Amino acid sequence: MSGEGFAPEIRTVLATGSTNDDVAALARTGAPEGLWLRAERQTGGRGRQSRIWVSPPGNLYASTLVRVRPDDPPAATLALVAAVALHEIVSPLAPVVRIKWPNDLLSGEAKLAGILLEREGEAVVAGFGVNLAASPPALDRPSTSLAELTESAPHPAAFLEMLADSFARWLGRWRAAGLSPVCRRWLEAAHPIGTALSTPEGDGLFDGLDAQGGLRLRLPTGEVRVIHAGDVFLI
Repeated sequence: MSGEGFAPEIRTVLATGSTNDDVAALARTGAPEGLWLRAERQTGGRGRQSRIWVSPPGNLYASTLVRVRPDDPPAATLALVAAVALHEIVSPLAPVVRIKWPNDLLSGEAKLAGILLEREGEAVVAGFGVNLAASPPALDRPSTSLAELTESAPHPAAFLEMLADSFARWLGRWRAAGLSPVCRRWLEAAHPIGTALSTPEGDGLFDGLDAQGGLRLRLPTGEVRVIHAGDVFLI
């Protein structure tokens, strides 16, 4: 499956603990690439670093499955594929939304969406949480929703149909042309070069991406370090 001309299978459940956990279980039983699972409500949603992802009704909670092939680009770079696919759907609705490395979507400093990638054998499960109708109560960082930004929001089912199509197309480009076109689109959609960031390597200025999709951070000394994992915050 190249992602081009492919109709994904979308399943919906009323409630579950975590769509990522459910899709990982389906992966272990041989589920095909392109499967999507959406839940109206999650009771055990989580983000990176095991943070709780609060799940009010009307938002998108969905996960999909990618079967990694031997000649694919590095599996970790699917984080960028997921980010550009999601931004492609959100940006016509809310042009102010930008990507923060590697795949959060923000309006200013407020989080609109998060993506969690988890490995399951030779597969990768990509989970998407998008605040469509409501932003969760204040946790450890500000949040927003499409309804707050645009005074309206698509239904989660309709939004997911668009996202599944976008993700399939970007997955096909990632496989056919490598990471370069994904990085170019990511940079167009992200916070600009020179944005001040706080990272595990210290505070510095965003200096783009390296060839493997790592974040280039220019320190006050002028040294550039490349970050491949860890939390990054706008300053």
